[in-house]
Amino acid sequence: MDNIRVRIRDDFWSGYQERVTDTVIPYQWEALNDRVEGAEPSRAIRNFRVAAGLEEGEFYGFVFQDSDLYKWLEAAAYALRLRPDPELERIADEAIELIGQAQHEDGYINTYYTIKEPDNRWKNLYEAHELYCAGHLFEAAVAYYEATGKRRLLDIACRFADLIDRTFGTEEGKIRGYCGHPEVELALVKLHGATGEERYLKLAKFFVDERGKEPNYFLEEWKRGRPPIWGSGRPNLEYNQAHLPVREQTAAVGHSVRAVYLYSAMADLARLTGDDRLREACDRLWFNTTKKQMYITGGIGSTRLGEAFTFDYDLPNDLAYAETCASIGLIFWARRMQKLEARSEYADVIERALYNTVLGGMSRDGKHFFYVNPLEVWPEASLKNPDRRHVKPVRQKWFGCSCCPPNIARLLASLDDYIYDIDEAAGRVYVHLYIGSEAELAVAGREVTLRQRSGLPWDGTVAFELSVSGGDGARLAFALRVPDWFQTAEPILSVNGEACLYRMEKGYAIVEREWKDGDRMEWLLPVETVLVSARPEIRANAGRAAIQRGPLVYCVEEADNGAPLAALSLEEEPALSERHEPNLPGGCVVIEGSGRVPADMDWPEDEPYRPLRSATRPKRFRAIPYFLWGNREPGEMSVWLRY
Repeated sequence: MDNIRVRIRDDFWSGYQERVTDTVIPYQWEALNDRVEGAEPSRAIRNFRVAAGLEEGEFYGFVFQDSDLYKWLEAAAYALRLRPDPELERIADEAIELIGQAQHEDGYINTYYTIKEPDNRWKNLYEAHELYCAGHLFEAAVAYYEATGKRRLLDIACRFADLIDRTFGTEEGKIRGYCGHPEVELALVKLHGATGEERYLKLAKFFVDERGKEPNYFLEEWKRGRPPIWGSGRPNLEYNQAHLPVREQTAAVGHSVRAVYLYSAMADLARLTGDDRLREACDRLWFNTTKKQMYITGGIGSTRLGEAFTFDYDLPNDLAYAETCASIGLIFWARRMQKLEARSEYADVIERALYNTVLGGMSRDGKHFFYVNPLEVWPEASLKNPDRRHVKPVRQKWFGCSCCPPNIARLLASLDDYIYDIDEAAGRVYVHLYIGSEAELAVAGREVTLRQRSGLPWDGTVAFELSVSGGDGARLAFALRVPDWFQTAEPILSVNGEACLYRMEKGYAIVEREWKDGDRMEWLLPVETVLVSARPEIRANAGRAAIQRGPLVYCVEEADNGAPLAALSLEEEPALSERHEPNLPGGCVVIEGSGRVPADMDWPEDEPYRPLRSATRPKRFRAIPYFLWGNREPGEMSVWLRY
C-alpha cells in the first residue's frame, strides 16, 4: 500500500493471523500434497510434477486445480511479510521451482493442458480456466516478489503474461476472446503495478472491454465446436457475465465469484484510466449487489445451481449457497471501490462479510472449512434431501474443488492492507477498519506513526496514539468511519481527554487539527444489541428478526436451545441481555432473551396436523456469533427468528 506500512496488533485479529501462519498454511500444504488423512485428495503438487516430467501419471482433479497452489503461495507470501520463516520460504521456493519446471518454452503453464489435452490450448475459453489459473499465478508472483524481493516467480509470471499478450487482442491473428471465469483481469492490473509494464494494463482493459460484445465470443466458440470439458451445450452467457458489454450491465447475474472478480477489475480500471462509464457501471452493480442481493451476513449468491445470483430479494436461508469465496471476492471489490471514492458503505460491507461469512468459513482449529454458508441448517435435511445436500452441518477437512480454504488464508494474512488509506492531496488519513495495529504513514510531508487499540468486536472503545517525526506539529485530518451498525447513539470523539467536534463526510467523521507527538484520540462506538428486520420483499424473512451486536450477526444453535428451532419465536419484548461466555470456543459475548414455543410439543405420530392451538409457553434462548456456529456438536442453526 502506497506510503503505508501496517502491522496488526489486535486481541482478536492477531490470533487469526497467527492461526493462518502457524496452522492453516502448513495444513493446506499437507493437503496439496495429499497427506491429510480422511480428506479429499488434491494432487495439485503431483499434477505439477507430472507436467514437469518428474513423474508419470494422469491429470487429477478439476481443470482449475493449479490455482489452489497459486493461492497457497500468495498466502505464504503474506505470511512471510508478517514475519520471517526460513522453512516456509524454503518450501515456497521449491514449489516455485516446480512451477518453473512445468513452464513451456513459450511461457505457457497449465498442468491440465500439458498432461491431458496438449493440442487444445485456448480452444475452450468458456470452460477451461486457463486465464483464471494464470491470474492466480500473477497474484502470487506479485505478492511473493513484494514480500521477499525474489524475482523467480515474477519472471515466470511475466513470461506467461507476455505469451497471453501475444495471443489475445484485437490485432490480426490474435484471439478476440476472454476467460469464462474472470480473474486474469484484476491480476494483470497487479502485475502492471509491480512491473510498470503498460502492456499488462492494456491487456486487462482488452479482456474487460471485449466481454459481452457482439459477435459474442462464447457463442462463436460454441459454433466452432469447442472441445468440451463439462459439456457441449449452448453457453449460458449470464452465468459468465458475458450477456452484455460490461458498461451496459445493471444487475449482478450468474456465478457470484466470477461476477465480483470481474467487478473488481472494472473498478481498478475505472480508477487507473479515468473511465467514467466503467465507474458508473461499477456503481450500478454495487448498488444491486449489496442492496438487493446480499445476505445480512455479507454472503452473496443464493442458489447452488451455478453458485449464482438469482434475482432481487431472493435470499432463502435454508437453501443459501453464499460461497465463502464469493464473500472474499466481495471484499476485494469493496476495497477497490473504496479506492475509487472513500465512502463508508464499502468498509461496512468489508466488515460485515469479514466478521461473519469469512470467519464462519473456517473452524477455530484452522483445519476445517465451509464452502457454503447457510443462514439456517437442519442436519437431517442436509443428509436426506437432495436439494439441501450442499448445506453441510459440519465443516469439511478439504474439498476436491478447494478454492475457499486458500482464499481465506490469503485474505486473513493480508488483512493489514484493508485498514487505512491516505489522501495525500487532502492531507488526510482514512481509518476504514477498527483493528488494533501500528501504522507508519507518510502524509503531508511528515512521517507519522499511528498506534490503534480496538476492543472490537466485543467492545466499541477505539484508541489512537500518534508519534510525529521531527518534534514539531503536523496539520492533517483523520477520517474515522462511522459504522452502519443500526446504532441509536452517536459515536463520541475525544482528543487528549477533551471532547472533540467532528464533521461528517460520506460516512466518515473528519477531525482536522495540528497534531503533536504523543497526542491521543479516543473514539467510542456504541456497540448495541439490536433486532433487525428485513424489507418485505425478502420473503424468506417475513415475520422474522435477526440479532446483531456491533459488526456481528448472531444465530441460535440446537446445542443451546434444543430442537426444533423453527418452533421458537421471540417475545414481543424479548429483554435481550449480554454476557461474556469464556467456555465457548474462543470466548465471546453471548446474547440471551425471552422467547416462546408451543405449549404442547408432544404430538402423536399419527397426527401430522391438527386444529390450531395458540397456547404457548415461555422459553429462554441463547444466541452466539454466527461465525462461531458449528464448532460444537452438529445440530440445527438459524439466524432469523420468528416474532
